[in-house]
Amino acid sequence: MRPVIYGYVRLAATDAESEETEGIKRELAAHAEREDFSLERVFIEHVRSIEPAFDAMIAALKCGNVRNVIVPSLWHFARLPGLQDAMRQHIEREIGARLWVVQGAQR
Repeated sequence: MRPVIYGYVRLAATDAESEETEGIKRELAAHAEREDFSLERVFIEHVRSIEPAFDAMIAALKCGNVRNVIVPSLWHFARLPGLQDAMRQHIEREIGARLWVVQGAQR
């Protein structure tokens, strides 16, 4: 049985099931499978959303046995490199999970 990985995506669009969103989910699932993971859940952050998906993902990581997170790119965390690094460090150092970044990965 493959270990489980969570996905995280930040979108500007409000439609959670748009064609773009489904394409990103497929890309994350394909990359996860190549790395021998099973993509269980994708946390989708909408720019105008009241409930932060990042916080929900962190809570799920703290409560469960999942220790891997996949993102399309660090841009999905934030536009500012310092904030990207802070979010990455929070996942890796404070939660103890590993972050997988699709952009720039060898295929």
